[in-house]
Amino acid sequence: MKERTEEMVSDRTWSLPNQPWVMRMTWSELLFAHWPIEPDLVASLLPNGVTLDTRDGKAWVGIVPFLMSNIGPRWCPPIPGLSQFLELNVRTYVTIDGKPGVWFFSLDAASRVAVRVARATFNLPYMDATMSIDCDADGAIDYRSGRTHRGEPAAEYEATYAATGDFFHAQPGTLEHWLTARYCLYSANRGGCIFRGEIDHQPWTIARATYEERINTMGKPLGFEFVGEPHLLFAKPINVKAWLTSRCGTQLA
Repeated sequence: MKERTEEMVSDRTWSLPNQPWVMRMTWSELLFAHWPIEPDLVASLLPNGVTLDTRDGKAWVGIVPFLMSNIGPRWCPPIPGLSQFLELNVRTYVTIDGKPGVWFFSLDAASRVAVRVARATFNLPYMDATMSIDCDADGAIDYRSGRTHRGEPAAEYEATYAATGDFFHAQPGTLEHWLTARYCLYSANRGGCIFRGEIDHQPWTIARATYEERINTMGKPLGFEFVGEPHLLFAKPINVKAWLTSRCGTQLA
């Protein structure tokens, strides 16, 4: 697989926060698998103040399995037990105050400590799961996840995926760019207050992907039916910086 040679310094659409970033991490073995879902259904699951972002009248819901590694606070070495774990997200796309971002319906993770820290610190719906990953000599990735979080609905995922064809940088205006070039996340606390968490990284280096899905009940608790062939992108590893979340309406930069 070849990588196209075009260079992109950044594809952000707004400036970085003035405050220093606080957390670093690397995302790898990552697949974007997206399905179009009825917009009214997706919008009904969002809190007041969060606007569903659609493209050509369609809402998109993604399942994103990957490996988190090299996790640590700024200026500190990785923390044992928190520096690496598998994660599987169910996400859609929203806007607040003109800033497009990601809304997470669930974030399953294979680290009990990370789940509790993220729930308390970032108001994100992290959930305990038993997870595994295997990579064969040809680059195919076998990924398995089964939710075990007490009080949360069961959900399972098993699939094998691999990159195919040339790697490239998605160009602004394309669906691939719209789905992936999101430099913040949104979350809500139990009181309904909305928060934004900024992130930064180089533009994604992505390729088309092959995909064999065996089990996927990740959307069942939400009422989503993932039918038909998904839109697939495999990503090369990427280094990410993250800022503390702040309540929307607070000036960040």
